[in-house]
Amino acid sequence: MDVSAQLEVQKSKYKSINVEKQVPLQFDLGLLAGFDINALEENKLKTETDNYLKSYTRDGTQLLINEIFQLPLTSIQDVGVVTELPKIVTAIPREKPLPKPKPPTRWERFAKLKGIKKNKKSKLIYDEAKGEWVPRWGYKGANDDGSNEWLVPVPDNADPFEDQFSKLREAKKGRISKNEARRRRNIEEAETGANKKTELRQQISVAKTATASLGKFDKPIKGEPSNTKGVKRKFEPNLGDVQKEKETRLNILNKIIDKKGEIVNVRKAIAKNNQQN
Repeated sequence: MDVSAQLEVQKSKYKSINVEKQVPLQFDLGLLAGFDINALEENKLKTETDNYLKSYTRDGTQLLINEIFQLPLTSIQDVGVVTELPKIVTAIPREKPLPKPKPPTRWERFAKLKGIKKNKKSKLIYDEAKGEWVPRWGYKGANDDGSNEWLVPVPDNADPFEDQFSKLREAKKGRISKNEARRRRNIEEAETGANKKTELRQQISVAKTATASLGKFDKPIKGEPSNTKGVKRKFEPNLGDVQKEKETRLNILNKIIDKKGEIVNVRKAIAKNNQQN
């Protein structure tokens, strides 16, 4: 039975995987991206916009898939054929700047000073008293202080009538509050350290503009920012328009004296005096 004709008909339904471009595409397989710098055909773009764009996209995608299948492939059971993508070559700009590194906490500074290295511990630990594996922390963990037990032994030197359950609960609350206070202190120290540099710059800027020359003739301080800007003071000329000067003085006087002609608001002064007393 000759099926060559049927194969040709079936083959004609699909396009070839071999695509030729005047300028070869550049690929960044780490991003699964291909860059085509070939010029678009303006006539087809205007007359057959949808079909032309679909064909153009299909050719670029086919070339990208061809490049992916040239990578070393590995077959994994129950998964299929996989490959490891190479490292990204194209530098993609970030929308926002990189976050600033967080300042080290009190414990991190202490560990660095003493050379203590952080070792990852397992979540389970063997409890010899119980003879089984228990969580290192949390509910029914190795660090359980016994406050949830139904029976607590009374120490020899303790009051036999003292409630040991409430004693354990109060001790646990004290440890929790102490750890919370340490956590807040670490946060405050980190925020203070981050804002200290900004506050110092602001203080330098204020001190520099405290002179009549706005720091123009002052000696620069080591480490002082060069772009310190101050508010320029504006002085009125000694000899000017007499009428304008008269209006300025009257405006100041009107702000001091109220509508009734009183220089001091008696009611307001009495009310303020009563509040202070």
